[in-house]
Amino acid sequence: MAVTVTQLSEGRIEISWNRVDDRHGHLAAAADSGELAHALQALGDEYGAGYDPHEPPEQALAAAADTTRLARLLEARAAVLAVHLRDDHKLSWRTIARAVHGDPEKQSTVRRQYDAGHRHIEGG
Repeated sequence: MAVTVTQLSEGRIEISWNRVDDRHGHLAAAADSGELAHALQALGDEYGAGYDPHEPPEQALAAAADTTRLARLLEARAAVLAVHLRDDHKLSWRTIARAVHGDPEKQSTVRRQYDAGHRHIEGG
């Protein structure tokens, strides 16, 4: 993987990539806009919201909007990965479901992801 995450010390990381790793600029945009920071804060936040509940509601709205935008982008990228797993690697629906969802019976979920991935690839 060309994108690297290096733990520098407790609570401190460095994320690095180059232009080839981020052809569409999604990483740079997420970092520059604060989306990545809000999403990471939501992962570690005791409230699970990525904001301090004592801050104004505008801060909560910004955290929710940023985290949601990044989550949607990641969902689209995961769907495209399902297409590649099926079409390029010829993996079965069960194998993909087991790896991605931890349950080989979630084949219909993977098929929906696959269909969404094709729509994303085709620009729809």
